[in-house]
Amino acid sequence: MKVIFVKDLKKQAKKGDIKEVKDGYAKNYLIKNGYAIQMTEKNLEVYEEEKQKHQQEQDTKRQEALKQKEELEKLTLLFKVKTGEQDKVFGSVSPKQIKDELHKKGYKIEKRQIELISNLTTLGYHQVKINLFKEVVATIKVQLVK
Repeated sequence: MKVIFVKDLKKQAKKGDIKEVKDGYAKNYLIKNGYAIQMTEKNLEVYEEEKQKHQQEQDTKRQEALKQKEELEKLTLLFKVKTGEQDKVFGSVSPKQIKDELHKKGYKIEKRQIELISNLTTLGYHQVKINLFKEVVATIKVQLVK
């Protein structure tokens, strides 16, 4: 029986693959657990339409991410921090603080999207990467001042 996989199945197939499998395996496991649907002309058409819609959504999200990248790269976030002797910063600026500052400016960025190798602990300018979408990364400037 030929089936169309609608979910990834570890070591078997990826979403969208069309494979020939044994009837019992298809009916009792793949179809029953929602990993695949039987390949018929109608199911193939429906699947192709869904695939096309999904691709259009992804393209739209990518365009929005590119626009947001342009806006973010013009932005400089300013953080006033307390310093001690020789301008050593008390504490640091974390991804959560950067996220909160971006939310205040109207950007919906999640903490997990902000890529910091380590927390910011020195005065001056720092480059911070923000993953907006697959392969769309914005770099913003963060400035720490007294």
